[in-house]
Amino acid sequence: MTITRLHSGPRMSQAVIHGDTIYLAGQVGAPGESVTRQTEAVLASVDALLAQAGSDKSKILSATIWLADMADFAEMNAVWDKWVAGKDAPARATGEAKLATPDYKVEIIVIAARA
Repeated sequence: MTITRLHSGPRMSQAVIHGDTIYLAGQVGAPGESVTRQTEAVLASVDALLAQAGSDKSKILSATIWLADMADFAEMNAVWDKWVAGKDAPARATGEAKLATPDYKVEIIVIAARA
């Protein structure tokens, strides 16, 4: 089976397609922005990468969400819930983690189907 990599650099690819499964790298927003703005930016990146891979958010199988502070859970969920719009909700896990820089508040990792 063919493996296709999108937006590859020396360390990682932003998306990897294997068969009809799409794996996205952890997406982050602009450092220092609010949780709302970072979540909006992350979900816009997810939308764009999935479109480039031939999919969309309705085909997301699972999402792993990392928050720098679980106190931001409700703020992130307000954006997420609006984006998911009450349908095609994927399996999802959310946890707290120290992210790559203290300026990142949200990171989302997605696995989706193409078909």
